[in-house]
Amino acid sequence: MSLVKHYVRINQLVGSRSLTASGVRNYRVTIDGKTLVETAPADTLLTELYKTHVGDYSKFYKMDPLCRVGFMASELLLTAEDCRQKQWGESRGVVLFNATSSLADDRNYQATIDDSETAFPSPSLFVYTLPNVLTGEIAIRNHYYGETNFVVLPEFDSNTMSAIIEMTFCDKYLQSLVTGWVDCYDETNYNVLMFIVERDVTGHSTELSQEIKILTEK
Repeated sequence: MSLVKHYVRINQLVGSRSLTASGVRNYRVTIDGKTLVETAPADTLLTELYKTHVGDYSKFYKMDPLCRVGFMASELLLTAEDCRQKQWGESRGVVLFNATSSLADDRNYQATIDDSETAFPSPSLFVYTLPNVLTGEIAIRNHYYGETNFVVLPEFDSNTMSAIIEMTFCDKYLQSLVTGWVDCYDETNYNVLMFIVERDVTGHSTELSQEIKILTEK
């Protein structure tokens, strides 16, 4: 029995298809192992996914790169689950991980204050200088009131992730989690494995870690 109920993978292609003619990274998108997008340039992928599969959340265009990629992955994931109308309330939480925190937005924000002559810190960018804005966006969009947390790790570590996921279910009200890895270096360099787990992961941290490792290799 799989502990991961549904998953979305957004990752860079390797080999001859890894870059476009202009040097932009090419990505693929898979949902539960089925290919949704075979090859697409990173600089247009998220917007095209939004237009095709969402289209009703205009705040998407104001988000920083980390939020855009994580939000879009969550939309695809929850559509695959096919329970969008369920009122989860406190029974569902959002716990995400990465190694770069809000680096993509941090760089953009820093650029607005580098020049002492013309420096004007951007409030719209400052909002996204904390990675847990992403977990909040997903929770607000879907009316989840359970645990929300964003954990920054030194590197991808499925053992640590699994242990934290299991520990989160110490909350007696929590029945399921939207969780996984959402890393974003900049607008064209990101890596996502987002998935849903339920309370049955409790006591099976090792098995969950192995499942996560397998999914990253697909």
